[in-house]
Amino acid sequence: MPRKRPGALRAQQNPRFAWSLPPARIHGLSARTSIAIDRVERLSGDYYIYPGATERALRQYRVFLQPPGRRPLYPQDAECSCRGCSFDDVRHVRDVLQEVVRQLPARPRAELERQVRALDASYVERTLPDPFATHRQWRSDLWWRRRLAGGREAG
Repeated sequence: MPRKRPGALRAQQNPRFAWSLPPARIHGLSARTSIAIDRVERLSGDYYIYPGATERALRQYRVFLQPPGRRPLYPQDAECSCRGCSFDDVRHVRDVLQEVVRQLPARPRAELERQVRALDASYVERTLPDPFATHRQWRSDLWWRRRLAGGREAG
């Protein structure tokens, strides 16, 4: 009786048990939290939450807060509302982070919240409050949207 080739045997195996590479680890977070975030991103029905969105949001948040000095920073509106351009607005970045935090299990949520809280403290320190935010912002219930916007991000 002829023997089946190894490739043919692997092709017949159940694809549910196929090995895949683990998701890339997000800088500053544990591997377990990175895996939980990857799961949330893949299962989310939100247009702006896709695989890699959390890492990109954290990176954009850090870049916005990065310029040295004591001059205030002003969030900019995004050029358009597509997935790519919307991350130019730090307020949208914070919206994405809040949604991911909301969907995470308890331990990964706590770890991501610690990172976001540290960035939030710097955001509050480097931006100015907007006294007219309730009239200007469509989501004025969120504290990060009640900051003065419209200047140049680079200072």
